Amino acid sequence: MGRRRFPLETASYGIFNGRSGAGISARAWRGCKSMKKKFVAIAILIILASTIVGGFAGRGQQRRAYVPKQAGKPDTTVSSVESSYDEAMALVSNNYAGDVDYERATQAAIQGMLSTLDPHSMFFSRLEFRKLHEDQDSRFYGIGVSILQHRDGVYIQAIVQGTPAARAGLRYGDHILEVDGQDARDWTSDQVSKNVRGDRGEPVKVKVERAGSEAPLYFTIVRDAVPLPSIRNSFMVRPGIGYIGLTGGFQSTSSDELREAIANLKAQGMRQVLLDLRGNPGGLLDQAVKVASQFLSRGQIIVSVRGREYAQPAIYRSTGGDSEDLPLVVLINRNTASASEIVAGAIQDHGRGYIVGETSFGKGLVQRVFNLPFATGLTLTTAHYYTPYGRLIQRDYSNGSIYDYYVRHDAGEDAQPQAQKPGHEQNPAQPLPSPTPTPQPAGPAVKTAAGRVFYGGGGITPDVEVKPLQPTQLRTRIAEEAFYFTRELSNGAISGLENYKVETPQFGQDPRPADYAITDHVIEAFRSFIKRDAASGLQPNQIDEEMDFTKVRLREEIISAAYSQDAGVRVILESDPQLLKALDALPDAKRLAELARESESHS
Repeated sequence: MGRRRFPLETASYGIFNGRSGAGISARAWRGCKSMKKKFVAIAILIILASTIVGGFAGRGQQRRAYVPKQAGKPDTTVSSVESSYDEAMALVSNNYAGDVDYERATQAAIQGMLSTLDPHSMFFSRLEFRKLHEDQDSRFYGIGVSILQHRDGVYIQAIVQGTPAARAGLRYGDHILEVDGQDARDWTSDQVSKNVRGDRGEPVKVKVERAGSEAPLYFTIVRDAVPLPSIRNSFMVRPGIGYIGLTGGFQSTSSDELREAIANLKAQGMRQVLLDLRGNPGGLLDQAVKVASQFLSRGQIIVSVRGREYAQPAIYRSTGGDSEDLPLVVLINRNTASASEIVAGAIQDHGRGYIVGETSFGKGLVQRVFNLPFATGLTLTTAHYYTPYGRLIQRDYSNGSIYDYYVRHDAGEDAQPQAQKPGHEQNPAQPLPSPTPTPQPAGPAVKTAAGRVFYGGGGITPDVEVKPLQPTQLRTRIAEEAFYFTRELSNGAISGLENYKVETPQFGQDPRPADYAITDHVIEAFRSFIKRDAASGLQPNQIDEEMDFTKVRLREEIISAAYSQDAGVRVILESDPQLLKALDALPDAKRLAELARESESHS
């Protein structure tokens, strides 16, 4: 999650912890409007991703189950519960003053039952269940745009290469006014997303307002498959150091995408690698195993699954890969969850690499997906995940509200470190830095590779804790105003800066330092723009307090418009404090891996 970017007709909800894969979110600065929206975004993402883990199961065989008797309570059977429900529905049907939506009532009853179990057992309506399948298939049918709600409506943030939107000529900054003749000026991003998606081959009509154009523009776009890749970015962040942003969940293509990214970067001279799992909500278990296998030796345990249906724990081992010796640092944050925690936990337990960032979400419940009638479904927790050395990944959810579980996962809650400074078994000639923060056990102590001690039951705590760049009201306003300025700049509507106009995005282009430089002329034009925009809430001199931030945000926006949103993310990464710390940690990661190999070879 972090800035969990939805590039494909979905809202960039902008949870301010760094973009999915990019530490400091380009759009995340605008995501501080409402804690309630933040909660909804996190919950939906984690639940949708977690339901994919473990694969799809057919509808279970119906049976009459007996619920064990509890003290002071009568015996209960499924049939007695069904009888009570039927009687309640009959009373409602016969006596309620208005019309009854029986489908909605039944769905609410099912969800109410599941909510008493845990935060991840959940009912899916037809629309939600279809989206679940789309996420698993790594594609859906739509037009291929990234959208975000700004102060006066929903705008296009980026166009996806090779999609219907790119072929039709939609652009960064287009303000969506109508969809199929319906007024969309007051719609949310989610409403726009639902209306532009649809069946493959079906047309959708979109009316937009474009900066620099006197009249609205109309587009008829035929929906088609839109890619939903797991890896949103891979490039050489420094000579010899590759960056791979595996931030789009663990889907059916994840391991293939990773192999391709590694091969491409090795061809460019990669000798060390940063694997970014920030904001990754999880997904398919088999893909998590295959991804971890790229970095672990054949036979090493990646994860074990324990539950009622297992007489013995199900153990998943590495099949080996071709990147076992590359020095490795893994980036995580508070919205790294489920399958991505499996990968991070396996890397950490085996001492294969360093973990940098923030404590992960702590989602270690295994869901099976069951098909229900009328194209609906539900997910049910059937087991728990454990790291190779036996740490429980799942965070405690028994106390507090569901809101607390999804949102208030910070500060004191995150201070539940799992790593302890290696003791006497560490090589004193090559001391490793103490993990941060100071260890406070959250579960049973577990001794892992290189003599390190970890604690389970609270997600994966990084070896080096680094907070992302924090939001302020001023930064949020600057970020919002940078978007409005750039939509005019990229459409040639800023006098004297017509050379910044973008006719069509140049997909696949790597941004060079001289490309679309933020010069003094651009800054002065931005000041003038702020003076004209009464709705900005900014004074021109306020940007002096955040000049470095202002320059980065302006360049990120124009690079996104000119090349792609992923290219813009690279601009953000240049000043990402978590990524910069990950670069510094590479030598320690290499030494740790050497110590771990020695300790495991003697065990």
